[in-house]
Amino acid sequence: MSPADAVEDAAAVASSAEAVSDGAALARLYGEPLLKMPNDLYIPPDALEIFLDAFEGPLDLLLYLIRKQNFNILDIPMAQLTLQYLKYVDQIRLSNLELAAEYLLMAAMLIEIKSRMLLPQRQSEIEVEAGDPRAELVRRLLEYEQIKLAAYDLNAVPQVDRDFVRTQVFIEQSLVPVWPDVSAPDLQEAWLGLMKRARLVQHHKISREELSVREHMTGILRRLQSQRFVEFADLFDVAGGPPVVVVNFVALLELAKETLIEITQAEPFAPIYVRLAYSPA
Repeated sequence: MSPADAVEDAAAVASSAEAVSDGAALARLYGEPLLKMPNDLYIPPDALEIFLDAFEGPLDLLLYLIRKQNFNILDIPMAQLTLQYLKYVDQIRLSNLELAAEYLLMAAMLIEIKSRMLLPQRQSEIEVEAGDPRAELVRRLLEYEQIKLAAYDLNAVPQVDRDFVRTQVFIEQSLVPVWPDVSAPDLQEAWLGLMKRARLVQHHKISREELSVREHMTGILRRLQSQRFVEFADLFDVAGGPPVVVVNFVALLELAKETLIEITQAEPFAPIYVRLAYSPA
């Protein structure tokens, strides 16, 4: 590069910097200052159109106008409300006709209500229809307001990925012991298996017990001497266990064999009684 070219480039940079510092640059394009508007730049007519208030439907717009003007929702001044509503609808119709269709339907409803309020009614119509033409509109507005407030309350509840983010922690599987879930039936089955094993390995010890038949025979005779009749079941000591009962029964049979006692029964299935045998003097 020649010295002359370097001087020209430095002068151009200085002039552009001076223009930017003076505020002459409109914008920057790829880092370079834009000193004038391009001739082939196309700007759509509605590119800079801004809606400060956005509404979700005709009822939302009506409720906004009523609250903004501090109107009594139970006694709506239809003339003022309809004029303000139509002004907003005219702005929407110029930009988006499809969006304005729903608003135009509500405008027709407002005009109908206002007309019914202005037209005089005959006596027969007054008797049949004595209600306020605004009643249906008021009911819809109150319901919409309740739903809107409920939606605000739900929106205030913290939401995942909007108000907070869930943290994820990755842990090696081998480092964390995984314990199985044990239910009550599993514990019961384990306990029954343990009891079964305990019964299988237990030791049964048989001890020798000396029982005298003659001794039991003497005891039976002593008891019958004090009582005239003794029921058969009362002669046995059940608490002594099966061996004592068996020996006692053998002693009873021996006494009957030797005709020392009598075993009587009044009728079939009646109680059995035992008494001493009658011996003549």
